[in-house]
Amino acid sequence: MRRVADIAKAAGLLALLTAAAPLATATEAAAQKAQAARGAPPRGLQGKPGDKLLVEADELIYDNDRGTVTARGNAELHYGPRTLQADSVRYDRNASRVFAEGNVRLTDRDGAVVTGDRMELTDDFKNGFIDSLRVQQTVEQRGEVVRTRFSAPRAERIAGEQTSFEYGTYTACEPCKDNPEKPPLWQVRAAKIIHNNETHTVYFEDSRLELAGIPVAYLPYFEAPDPTVKRKTGFLTPRFLTSTAIGTGVATPFFMNLAPNYDLTVTPAFLSRQGVLGQAEFRHRLETGAYSARVSGIFQTTPSAFLPGPLGAGDRDFRGSVESKGRFYINDRWTTGWDVVGVTDKWFLDNYRIRNQALVSDYFREAVSTAYLTGQGDRSWFEARGYYFKVLSSFDWQKEQPVVAPVIDYEKRINGPDPVGGELRFEGNITSLTREATDFQGLPRSNAFLFSPSVNGINYPLYDTCSTFTRSTCLIRGLAGTNTRASAQVSWRRSFIDPLGQVITPFAYLRTDAFFVNPSLSGFQNALVPTIAKIGEGSSGRVMPAVGVDYRYPFVGDFGRLGVHTLEPIAQVIARPSETRIGRLPNEDAQSLVFDDTSLFEWDKFSGYDRVEGGLRANLGGQYSVVTPAGWYANVLFGESVQIAGVNSFRRGDIANVGLESGLENRRSDFVGRFQLSPNQHISLITRARFDQADFGVNRFESGITARFSPFLPLSVSAFYSYYQAQPLLGFNNRREGITASATYHITPNWFLTGSALLDLTHYLDARDSYNDALRTYLANPIGAVPLPPSSNRFYLSGMSLGGGYQDECTTVSLNYIISPIATALGVRERNQTVLLRVELKTLGEADLRQNVGTPISADGIAAVR
Repeated sequence: MRRVADIAKAAGLLALLTAAAPLATATEAAAQKAQAARGAPPRGLQGKPGDKLLVEADELIYDNDRGTVTARGNAELHYGPRTLQADSVRYDRNASRVFAEGNVRLTDRDGAVVTGDRMELTDDFKNGFIDSLRVQQTVEQRGEVVRTRFSAPRAERIAGEQTSFEYGTYTACEPCKDNPEKPPLWQVRAAKIIHNNETHTVYFEDSRLELAGIPVAYLPYFEAPDPTVKRKTGFLTPRFLTSTAIGTGVATPFFMNLAPNYDLTVTPAFLSRQGVLGQAEFRHRLETGAYSARVSGIFQTTPSAFLPGPLGAGDRDFRGSVESKGRFYINDRWTTGWDVVGVTDKWFLDNYRIRNQALVSDYFREAVSTAYLTGQGDRSWFEARGYYFKVLSSFDWQKEQPVVAPVIDYEKRINGPDPVGGELRFEGNITSLTREATDFQGLPRSNAFLFSPSVNGINYPLYDTCSTFTRSTCLIRGLAGTNTRASAQVSWRRSFIDPLGQVITPFAYLRTDAFFVNPSLSGFQNALVPTIAKIGEGSSGRVMPAVGVDYRYPFVGDFGRLGVHTLEPIAQVIARPSETRIGRLPNEDAQSLVFDDTSLFEWDKFSGYDRVEGGLRANLGGQYSVVTPAGWYANVLFGESVQIAGVNSFRRGDIANVGLESGLENRRSDFVGRFQLSPNQHISLITRARFDQADFGVNRFESGITARFSPFLPLSVSAFYSYYQAQPLLGFNNRREGITASATYHITPNWFLTGSALLDLTHYLDARDSYNDALRTYLANPIGAVPLPPSSNRFYLSGMSLGGGYQDECTTVSLNYIISPIATALGVRERNQTVLLRVELKTLGEADLRQNVGTPISADGIAAVR
């Protein structure tokens, strides 16, 4: 036996071994010894280029009698993309086998790490046997790094592409650091596990799922894609469905990977009361974008489980939906796409628990379909859209919803020409919409004995009807017919800073609008509306020029550790003619008027183009802020707006009474203020309010706090309180007051509790809620009846969720109890109560179970159980 020792330490020995080298002769062996002494690889062990085994170790031992080479001490062998590391590696050239012992670690070409006590492999590492095998594979799923682990007392590696584990286990959970022998949170144990790296499939034979070492489910055979696979044909995790109307059922999605860039998912759902609900979703990715389409449908076997029309779809045998979404990049500046949904009836998606991202919210149930084209330049923006609104509430009328097409917006900013300088800005907007029926909102009646008929067992208050329009009882949210408006505005501004630090910003703008109104006079609630509301038919125009100046004088003081303090008075004056044709033009996009600190210094305080502010107005105020080296930040702003001359645009209400009771309707507006405080980056408090000009009473108040107390306390909270004074002319007879709050507390790094609540503090003031008491009083004594006071329950829980769960690197389990309002916009007291259980075993799949508790009977179109 001949030995070459410690050469790698001194000279960094690299030995190149042929994959199937012949046994060397005595003469060759002598030459090899001389070459090794010089630090060169043995001549007989040099193979063909690209077919070599690279060995690195502290010590190499050559046994020419047995035809072996042994690498000891930090042995590391490289063959192509594979690397083998061990305390000791013996290469048998006669058998072309590699024997590795002690802390054996094999890294495959895809990054998978195989470890074991002992490995017997072919010289290309593709085949062999492994004792006490452990495989760790790191992949990324949904932007999260996941590590999967296989283990077995013995395994066989076949052709480098397949590994067979005898009595193996599979999990994505990290082993316990303190007690590695402790079973993981979950694992799949099987008599045989076969991992095929070529097809990226894992096969389990005679398997069972264990939770904390306890068997909970048994499957004689199943297969799943390995964690590296993002798309593979096969069954996905089933979803369970249950409700009184559809019964109990299960949806079994089957995914078909038709090509690398498109796929199809078919999901039949077998329901005990209604039959088979079919769903199919097709997704296609192209070079310039992607699109998807989903269809759903069912021929109901028990339509009577749902209410008859117009309160439900109980008179329909077939129900279904079509959804599609697409987005395409024309080039680096232009994008086009769509997001549409169509349904046979407004209750279908909710009745059959079909998830749809186009739903706006649980408060105002509607699906918004849109198609768009957008373009963006260096200092410009273009967008063209069309909208279709599908209402999904039993209490909304589809004919009142507009079809809006097109909505075109364009904005361009350029530097002003010399010697004017500054910035020039051009804005343009074209909006056209069509509505079949005029959208009225009746103002609440003060008479408590005027009620609507019962709807599905629920009685609702009667607002003043508006089939005959009068301004004292009705608001018009939208006119029937076709209304088109084209608007353009060019503006200029430039800031000057004098030696004293005063900032003076003169500005000017010119706004023009053209209206084309073609009202519909057909229908019982459309006739005479334009005439009574004095809406002009045909074309009309409006021009609004303006000049103004913005003045600010910040006083800055640096007080060292006390921070930098800034006091800044602000004055803004805008001169323009009075607004014309107030109330004689449609108002579709300028109905959301909120006067607070964010709009105090806006040139035009209306939210859209249909209204334009006019008259000579001054906006006055000031703010104080402080920033400390310790990270404290505080800011206070206070001010008001004063109408100096001309017609006050907010004093004359239009057909939706916009402007009235806004705080701007008087010559001197209400006071508005804001207070912000952030002691550090984890806590933020903001409060804003509007105070009455006459008595400083609070007309509007909002305050909220968000806080994350980690690492001192694993708690994050947010709470917001809102108060709005009554606005009878806008349809709100009583003040509105409420609290929304949410919190998450981590009991441990893995266990957490979470909750949220929505409290309506003025629900008892709503005349609608006194219906039953007042009706009983009226029936008992119709002549001398006196309305009973509403319920005194001040704290009405409109919505709530409570839950908790567990989350770690391999498992997510959550259980939530959810109370959500139904048709909140109408003030209905009934609420959905749902228990939601969600379980995710990463790399295996996820499942959720949603169960309604209680009996919602008002707005979901479901009949009482029979």
